[in-house]
Amino acid sequence: MKTGRERRIHPRIDHQLPLNVAFNEHAFTTNTQNLSCLGTYCRIDKYIPPFTRVRIKLDLPVNNEKHNVECDGVVVRSEDDADGTFDIAIYFNRIQDRSRQELTDYVSQHVQGAYSQQ
Repeated sequence: MKTGRERRIHPRIDHQLPLNVAFNEHAFTTNTQNLSCLGTYCRIDKYIPPFTRVRIKLDLPVNNEKHNVECDGVVVRSEDDADGTFDIAIYFNRIQDRSRQELTDYVSQHVQGAYSQQ
């Protein structure tokens, strides 16, 4: 249960969507843990230091179709987990306007859906 006031300007949803993260010679397939139009939080098997530039590919389900969102991002946080994996936060720093709008619409749709179920 969340307590306190949400300080983020852009809503974030807890959704697991297929996600590819690539940097240098490494590539990982994982799932988002949460998502906003500005970034995502996910778990991977290899440490990626903060400020590392990454390439993102995200399958976004829109109207029963998968839209492939591709963009560049920057790791803004990397935390060790007890199980040997790493939780990373990625900021989408280079993304096309159309892709950002698709993410905004997707997140907004699910935020509204969460409120209507309460």
